[in-house]
Amino acid sequence: MLTQKLLTRITPLHNLRCLGTASTSPAPATELYKTKNLINGEFIESSTTDWVDLHNPATNELVTRVPKSTPEEMQAAVDAAKAAFKSWSQVSVLTRQGIMFKFQHLIKENMAELSKNITLEQGKTLVDAEGDVIRGLQIVEHACSVTSLQMGETMPGVTKDMDTYSIRAPLGVCAGITPFNFPAMIPLWMFPLANVCGNTYVLKPSERDPGAAMMLAEMAIEAGLPKGVLNIIHGTHDSVNFICDNPDIKAISFVGSNQAGQHIYERGSKNGKRVQANMAAKNHGVILPDANKENTLNQLVGAAFGAAGQRCMALSVAVMVGEAKNWIPELVERAQKLKVTAGDQPGADLGPVISPQSRARIERLIQSGVDEGAELPLDGRNIAVPGYEKGNFVGPTIISKVTPDMECYREEIFGPVLNILEADTMDEAIDILNNNPYGNGCAVFTNSGAAARKFTNEVDVGQIGVNVPIPVPLPMFSFTGSRGSFLGDSNFYGKAGLNFYSQWKTITTLWKEEDAKTATAEVAMPRMQ
Repeated sequence: MLTQKLLTRITPLHNLRCLGTASTSPAPATELYKTKNLINGEFIESSTTDWVDLHNPATNELVTRVPKSTPEEMQAAVDAAKAAFKSWSQVSVLTRQGIMFKFQHLIKENMAELSKNITLEQGKTLVDAEGDVIRGLQIVEHACSVTSLQMGETMPGVTKDMDTYSIRAPLGVCAGITPFNFPAMIPLWMFPLANVCGNTYVLKPSERDPGAAMMLAEMAIEAGLPKGVLNIIHGTHDSVNFICDNPDIKAISFVGSNQAGQHIYERGSKNGKRVQANMAAKNHGVILPDANKENTLNQLVGAAFGAAGQRCMALSVAVMVGEAKNWIPELVERAQKLKVTAGDQPGADLGPVISPQSRARIERLIQSGVDEGAELPLDGRNIAVPGYEKGNFVGPTIISKVTPDMECYREEIFGPVLNILEADTMDEAIDILNNNPYGNGCAVFTNSGAAARKFTNEVDVGQIGVNVPIPVPLPMFSFTGSRGSFLGDSNFYGKAGLNFYSQWKTITTLWKEEDAKTATAEVAMPRMQ
């Protein structure tokens, strides 16, 4: 469990939540719960006068106040990372690996506390919050393989007395900007791999739910991460632009919306930084009439409505091919049975969405579908959740008879809403997918190996599932979203992630057999024979 030393670094409310249950009772009016910066190994309260109030999505009661870190605080974080890089980059790979082993152990030991904090701040169910932590933990475990992952290349005797070898060297100070929907997993996609490669890090977690990132940072320090190797700042637009513009930051990782991702990629790239940006998605599931009906319907319900649809890999579109459209009433029936309530309540299937503004946007997009001629066999708007009347709840919603020109199809809704389109053939369904600008993920449900092979060969999407609705790769592979869902050259985690956080350095050496002594200077062009 978290040591008392660790607990003293958590803001008072986070301390309370870690020690007890994820209660939704309001904070005492006499106490101010403020999230801190992490600068050079110290958790420091910001001197800012500009704060973001973070509310429990299930009750809209105040949880903590998140600072918009001042320019001086942000620069101090970068300065600390830059200074720490000089020594951290020289630390042996075995020492860095050992810290990651301890870090993954602390995550496992404190999984319940992390999950409670995620449910409190983000709203997802405790079971889903634990999955959030586990998928991030898997990245940390893979980072423990750095002794194999970071091996270079060598060729002795490229010519007489000459050897050449290449090593993977760290970049320097790197930065990460994370979204609200996976408060533990996405930060763990970023700083562990960067740190184990020898880089230092400045993390800006989402201002909507930074608690999990703060707790993870505490665990990393407890595991042995030296001062300045990991720093955390907070904020919104100004902190993002600071990261894009600061000359000491060499690389930026981002996960979030299209508008923000395009801005960060363009601004960061213009300033000479490496940038990887995972952005919006519209993930399709193509249902062929020969699919296993029971399994397919269950998979669709879970993938569309789990986490209240707030996943970049949520299956938000179902394309029913041929007679599969007759399954829609049964799909509606299963979705109706899902329990919508606060994430810490027993039996909860989906919790609230992140904010009142998000709820309003989701409901507007649902209505746009109706206004444009779609049907609404299941309407989750105006759902009543006893005891949580002030929460940001939207129930499972199914919009059928959707066409690609409708706004509810074009926009990423990011809520518990499933759009249903119909196609006469699989070829038509594939055309629908390929005409959509996004390429994060898709799935086909079928019992035909030939159909599955045709589908995987012809769809232009980065991650494909065959009877797997959310095909997020495990960390020995990379997260390979494509087209409008990704900007950059190297994807997240796996081999691509290692490539992103390191650079090749090639050394050629000459040790002459005759004791490196020559009688005269050689002025002719070396022939390398």
